[in-house]
Amino acid sequence: MPVLVRQQNDAGPTGSPSDSALHGKTLLYSTETAARPRWRESLAIIEYAEKASQRLVDSGQHANVVVAIPAFNEGPTIGSVVLRARQHADEVVVVDDGSTDGTAEVAELAGAKVLRHARNLGKGMAIRTAWLYARQRELEAFVLLDGDHQHDPTDIPRILEPILAGSADVVLGVRWGKTSRMPLYRRIGKRALDYATAAATKNGMLTDSQCGFRVFSSRALNMIEPSDDGLSVESQMLLEAQERNLRIQEVNIHARYDLDGSTLPPGRHGTRVFGRLIVLVSEKRPLLLFGVGGLVLLVASAVLGLIVVQAFYQIRQLAIGYSILVALFGILGVLSIFIGIVLSAIKNLRVR
Repeated sequence: MPVLVRQQNDAGPTGSPSDSALHGKTLLYSTETAARPRWRESLAIIEYAEKASQRLVDSGQHANVVVAIPAFNEGPTIGSVVLRARQHADEVVVVDDGSTDGTAEVAELAGAKVLRHARNLGKGMAIRTAWLYARQRELEAFVLLDGDHQHDPTDIPRILEPILAGSADVVLGVRWGKTSRMPLYRRIGKRALDYATAAATKNGMLTDSQCGFRVFSSRALNMIEPSDDGLSVESQMLLEAQERNLRIQEVNIHARYDLDGSTLPPGRHGTRVFGRLIVLVSEKRPLLLFGVGGLVLLVASAVLGLIVVQAFYQIRQLAIGYSILVALFGILGVLSIFIGIVLSAIKNLRVR
């Protein structure tokens, strides 16, 4: 069973964590060091976040605005980000996702409350830890911010404004146009992911679906469940917000790219997120994904069929290879459309 201990031995006589274990640097450990099912990680994180938050409630402390920063090996920048974020929030929480470069220590020295994972579980799980921690509190606003200094914490008051004014449930930072010096290849990849995210919903397209700088109201905090453990968690949260008809606004923010703090190359990052988005689209709008795919296959089959017919009239011989492809693409196209119709019907029945 997952347990919580500190780096120092401050457990009580029964072996359970003492209250002091919920101060400062808290490390999420498991009694098993080998790989284990992901759902057990989630159970440990739920227990961890609830205990850490309850300890703060019991102490009488209260925060209306909490800034959470998921971090993995961001020691060179995390201190500055925390110090600047503290000027605009009642509390700054850093979720150290198994860093090995002193990220937790620097964040704590800068004044953040640090929640630690024993090993790297992914950005989605780090966000989930912060999310469940914040959900135990009575907050006006919950801010998510990257720790690599790409985002400017001085933008927090502007992005907070719609939430505090009661005009929005979710506010997204937009790194686009004159507010960003995003390299061209990143703009192209980001735009592709924006379109892929929009394909999973019927509520329209957002300008910057992948930006990690965003704010949530207490209503959104209770209605959205971050479940993806990887980098696609940003898209997954937005899809849930749109499905639940939460009010979403966008605010231009400043961004910098001279400090390359990404832990993954842009290509791998984009590929992983895009792959997960395809799965999300298949779950949310199966008829769109399988229907369009099937239509493309049928068009390809028709084009190849014309080539086969033209070749037969010219040389009086059947192009066997092309003929096989015509049959294959035609069958796959029909099956794909049929699967899309069936899955869409099942989805609609489950909704009812």
